[in-house]
Amino acid sequence: MNDQTKISGLTRAAGISALHDGYMPGFGNDFETEALPGALPEGMNSPQKCAYGLYGEQLSGTAFTAPSHQNERTWCYRIRPSVKHSGRYQKISLPYWQSAPNVDPDVTSLGQYRWDPVPHSDKPLTWLTGMRTMTTAGDVYTQVGMASHIYLVTESMVDEYFYSADSELLVVPQEGRLRFCTELGIIDIEPKEIAILPRGLVYRVELLDGPARGFVCENYGQKFDLPGRGPIGANCMANRRDFKTPVAAFEDRDAPSKITIKWQGQFHETHIGHSPLDVVAWHGNYCPVKYDMRTYCPVGAILFDHPDPSIFTVLTAPSGVEGTANIDFVLFRERWMVAENTFRPPWYHKNVMSELMGNIYGEYDAKPNGFAPGGMSLHNMMMPHGPDNEAFEKATFADLQPGKLDNTMSFMFETRFPQHLTAFAAKEAPLQDDYIDCWDSLKKRFDGTPEGNWD
Repeated sequence: MNDQTKISGLTRAAGISALHDGYMPGFGNDFETEALPGALPEGMNSPQKCAYGLYGEQLSGTAFTAPSHQNERTWCYRIRPSVKHSGRYQKISLPYWQSAPNVDPDVTSLGQYRWDPVPHSDKPLTWLTGMRTMTTAGDVYTQVGMASHIYLVTESMVDEYFYSADSELLVVPQEGRLRFCTELGIIDIEPKEIAILPRGLVYRVELLDGPARGFVCENYGQKFDLPGRGPIGANCMANRRDFKTPVAAFEDRDAPSKITIKWQGQFHETHIGHSPLDVVAWHGNYCPVKYDMRTYCPVGAILFDHPDPSIFTVLTAPSGVEGTANIDFVLFRERWMVAENTFRPPWYHKNVMSELMGNIYGEYDAKPNGFAPGGMSLHNMMMPHGPDNEAFEKATFADLQPGKLDNTMSFMFETRFPQHLTAFAAKEAPLQDDYIDCWDSLKKRFDGTPEGNWD
């Protein structure tokens, strides 16, 4: 633990056995990490005098009295307590980042919608100014529901920091690479990976390779967790060991800095004279995490029929209704299709859940045309949807040999709440006005005979 490395201006722990490229493996673990030897107190959380003249401070992600298996908190040992990172606040406007409830009387959210990729801008955009809200659901004031966003980033935040008091953020890159310099360490992400940034965590976003574009699910409710596997058992889907949490890193730097805070759907800024990323050591289970979606191990039918899409759930944020999620994050990646005498693409359906999909790369099997990488679609609660005619006919008349769906990665933000379009999604984003027409060529094949008209 005596070696430290410098990256992005932060001093980071190195040389520990759990370290893998600056990360510790596991999801929901109780981690401990220090960037200076002996910075973590032994056997207690709040010594009278912390080593190195540090301040002990707890960051709580749940109520103190939450059940032990749900209780989340992290003890931080920092150069200054976070009250020194907070001054007088001034309300600011980030008009493209919106929160629920957001029901625009001039926007119709009922229907089937699809968008081409939101184009990159020729204007300088940071993580904050480049956020574009597409849909909102639930109520940020009562901490239920979510919002979905597109981010466009062309430049790094410099001496500027952010945290959301409203939500945790699930980040899904589609183009470019980002670095999240957080209070608890450094996370680099690229397409095919995701990151979770907890509520209340301070961070700065730097552009490693751009321009960058991707998707964000803003979770107002209970935090994301791994779904129960039920009869699947202990393995497959997303495994805990494949999640990576950063080791401790800190900045001891005096510079005029700005911190922006999202609180109850509003944005405020405060100005301080130093970097707030000053946590030298920490231990706990409330922390940022990244995950490589190429390690997701899908399961499915190996004889007949198509299982529910819930079989592809990577993460779930529970609601007060058992089995009905506030949000599910669902991944459709490369996999083999082997089911006999079975219509293999997703079947036609209406759903009490609202489904927002995004395409990271490749072709989605139910929509071979028009659903481009970087694009999104929305099928709101109880809106019928399913394969377009080309996908239907290809699957219906295929010679059912084992076949691999290759070069494909799409995802879904699914929620129990109806998702309302923002004015940006309805009027500025590249909405495909003809999306509903993709089902026009579906034929009536009923002719009163058991064989049907399959000519």
